[in-house]
Amino acid sequence: MSQRKNLQVEVVELKGSAYDIGVRQGAALKSHPKWRQQTESQTNEDTIEARMQIERISSNLLKETEGLAAGMKININAAIQLFGGYNIQMPSMGCTTLATDSFYVRNYDFNDELYDARLVLIKPDNGYASIGFSQQITGRLDGMNEKGLIIGLHLVNEKISQEGFLATAVCRLVLEQCAVTDEAVSLIKQIPHQYCVNFSIMDKEGNNAIVEASPEKQIVRKNAQLICTNHFETEQLNGKNRAVINGSLNRKKYLSALEKEKLTSDSVYPIFNREHSPLFFKHYKEYFGTLHTVVYCPKDLSVMIGVGGDCAPYELFFAEWLKGKGKLPVMLEGEIIS
Repeated sequence: MSQRKNLQVEVVELKGSAYDIGVRQGAALKSHPKWRQQTESQTNEDTIEARMQIERISSNLLKETEGLAAGMKININAAIQLFGGYNIQMPSMGCTTLATDSFYVRNYDFNDELYDARLVLIKPDNGYASIGFSQQITGRLDGMNEKGLIIGLHLVNEKISQEGFLATAVCRLVLEQCAVTDEAVSLIKQIPHQYCVNFSIMDKEGNNAIVEASPEKQIVRKNAQLICTNHFETEQLNGKNRAVINGSLNRKKYLSALEKEKLTSDSVYPIFNREHSPLFFKHYKEYFGTLHTVVYCPKDLSVMIGVGGDCAPYELFFAEWLKGKGKLPVMLEGEIIS
């Protein structure tokens, strides 16, 4: 029998060097049962290749991972296996995104027990500041940086893979290193990808792109309005889709029907967040339950967030946080039906 369950998302503020940011997070995580159990299950096998790849793509990511190891008092190999974002197993998940020239709205669908449940505001000494939802601590499911660049991931097929970076790591690197859509596309093409993933991207000027990324090839699609779900559309890559993509196609069709409406950030939020929406799902045990709704507005760097369904939106002002102003909530709360 289904029942309502409280879902809490911690708001985490991080500033400083990549290593210090890692240490601070590690100290907070070392007594957490979920992360302690995961660290104890690691084999501490050699991670020379992973370490080399991480350092090549981002010295900041490597330093943060080293800081996590120090803060949690665990072996660096275990930290790289857990938090390095390279060659890590990813379960199935779903995501739905719509963007116009003024907002980017997204539902993230996954399992609540494997969800980080962390909204991270980070201002590194070396790299762009950003706000976004973490996964495996260092990665990002979606986010917006101080330049108004927004990115989110959409897993297409986890059955096709090779050694490479998780999409969560890619999103984090884009937010940290890129200011506009073209820069994000260029970086994504330089990174080895582990799985088949769509990246939906938008910048402050409203320029958008979808990058269909497989381990072997990356294809860029640009449209007047960005709509992205969990399947490839290009002829070069659509053969790598999952065997059944009806749900992804239906969500795409529903969003396409909204194109004629003059949507605003306020009017689009309930379309995604209400529990009876065709875009909201409750299949948490099957890794397809809606955990958060987020609306990023790049022009004023504001964010609307709903945790679970039918949630009155939290409004956060990232621009004010960058100036050291405003007070953030410690926790964002909502409910899911599990």
